[in-house]
Amino acid sequence: MTKRIKISLDAMGGDYAPNVVIHGMKIARIKLPYVDFLLFGDLIKLKPLLEQCPELTNCCQLYHTDKVVNNNDKPSHVLRHGKQSSMWLAIDAVARGEANGIVSAGNTGALMAISKHLLGMLHDVDRPAIAGFFPTERGKSVMLDLGANIDCNANNLIDFAVMGEMFARIIFNIENPTVGLLNVGSEETKGNDSIRATASILRQCNLPLTFYGFVEGNDIASGTVDVVVSDGFTGNIALKSAEGLSRLYTRFLRDALLSSWISRLGYLLVRSALRKVELKTDPRHYNGAVFLGLNGIAVKSHGGTDAIGFANAICVATELIVHDFNDRINQELDHIKTVRELSSKVITI
Repeated sequence: MTKRIKISLDAMGGDYAPNVVIHGMKIARIKLPYVDFLLFGDLIKLKPLLEQCPELTNCCQLYHTDKVVNNNDKPSHVLRHGKQSSMWLAIDAVARGEANGIVSAGNTGALMAISKHLLGMLHDVDRPAIAGFFPTERGKSVMLDLGANIDCNANNLIDFAVMGEMFARIIFNIENPTVGLLNVGSEETKGNDSIRATASILRQCNLPLTFYGFVEGNDIASGTVDVVVSDGFTGNIALKSAEGLSRLYTRFLRDALLSSWISRLGYLLVRSALRKVELKTDPRHYNGAVFLGLNGIAVKSHGGTDAIGFANAICVATELIVHDFNDRINQELDHIKTVRELSSKVITI
């Protein structure tokens, strides 16, 4: 029997909070009956919504605050003045051991800064990384970093590779996930010093992961590897480009299907096939980016998602908690101490 789990929720974070949060809880509760929630936000807004969902009465504790972290608030400002905000209090509940993990759709930079400040880092990890999901021809892949670290050295990228491999192993239930380094070419001579040094170390050391080598942008959607590792600058551009291309393709397809009565008739014939494509590419089913490297479980939901997407973010956090993700990451990181020593001797970046 699965142990009971408590998830702390920033009820006021996101474009459509708190409605999306409450209805996301409702959906997640059906899938995860062993999960209870700590809800931080404005009770004046929360109580009417909860009255519409009586099934949440016995699994939800409310904590009032009318302070909210806005999307345009700088992380440094929030660290100084946001201690009574719903985001801060939700993360602090994890830090105090009252909850097993936190989910928020709020300001990404603030969420990262507060989480790092209150939860701290896993031993031997210098920087946290944002890991998210991509749909591929083979199913799903994990990519990190998606924007937490603009500049990364070889040590950082090695940490990301280890954490990403473990993340894919747990979430996808893959015994030996393959790991690739995102680069401008597959040749060994391509890329900057950090990328080449990371590849050299991963090829020579005895880390418990399957290193594929360099991958390019088109390999992400192809599913060439299960885990794509990059610095946050490159990863964020790849993510936003993929999101923009998906929206563009959807718009083109919709315009084409509505362009004439013949195309509308054709749509009726292929509707079921298009529905399958829609389900595979629906970003709500890939929602829930994880801050890997923190000494606690923190999941970032897309700010503009709906209840289905927010429920998926809750499911991601729950999976990591159930599988003792951070404890297992710590065990894996113990194996790379020698790699750190090797990398410091081979190259200083």
